[in-house]
Amino acid sequence: MNNWGETFQTFGIIAAELVALFLAISFLVALFNRRVGPKRIQSWLGGGSVVGPLKGVALGALTPFCSCSTLPMLAGMFKAGVPFVTAASFLVASPLLNPIILTAVAVLFSVPVMLGYAAVALVGSLLIAAGWNALGLGRFVKRVRVEGEKAEEPWQGLRAEMPGAWRSARSDFRPLVIPLLVGVSVGALIYGAVPESFLTGFAGPDNPAAIPVAAVIGIPLYIRTEAALPIGLALSEAGMGIGAVFALIIGGAGASIPEVSMLTAIFKPRLVAAFVASILVMAVAGGFIIPLFA
Repeated sequence: MNNWGETFQTFGIIAAELVALFLAISFLVALFNRRVGPKRIQSWLGGGSVVGPLKGVALGALTPFCSCSTLPMLAGMFKAGVPFVTAASFLVASPLLNPIILTAVAVLFSVPVMLGYAAVALVGSLLIAAGWNALGLGRFVKRVRVEGEKAEEPWQGLRAEMPGAWRSARSDFRPLVIPLLVGVSVGALIYGAVPESFLTGFAGPDNPAAIPVAAVIGIPLYIRTEAALPIGLALSEAGMGIGAVFALIIGGAGASIPEVSMLTAIFKPRLVAAFVASILVMAVAGGFIIPLFA
């Protein structure tokens, strides 16, 4: 169990990291949207119910964000009119699937395990997006503020556009301050209260419910996938099964309490619940599938 000093330190580090990441990414996304224009972005990320989600996954793979810092990019996509199914595949894939993560899995575990993980992340992202779209869950996205007239104005140059992009970033961040702080607080408390022995004891290889237990434990935690992989390797060496390790990693990196809290500013409750349930199912499925590649 971590002492409370480490818990408060974790809270401060995570909160500062998320605030900086969100503002920086929102600022860059606002500049990108102004430079390229919503119509071109919508055209690039269009392509129907098959090609569109593939583009969303590809964009997610090329943007090595954590789950929380994916959100400003997601909001920017909705502002630009990107189809819901494409934005959904990006949301799921971005924190789980990029070259850095795949390389780390190959180095820390093995190339076959990396291929299994990549297959789960890729197929899972596409299936989740397709399922949400088929169920019509796009109607549960909250109305995103769109600056219609300004978006169509000619690009004024980087220096002239920066103040407007910064105002947009601050405006987008304002409704997320309280959800972010609440989510980080809960995550830090869990970090301080849950001993490592609990994870290995309840999610060991001899426990038939190890994989779903690890997935459920992982979701409340805030862990970047890059940081979770060395932790997962240590837990595996401490006695946790590889399936439970990856269920924990996918659950924790794919959907954390800070991210879920922040999503409430973009998604209505039913879509937030669908997101958490989808990541949980994906984590459990990955826990059973990935060991087959070991």
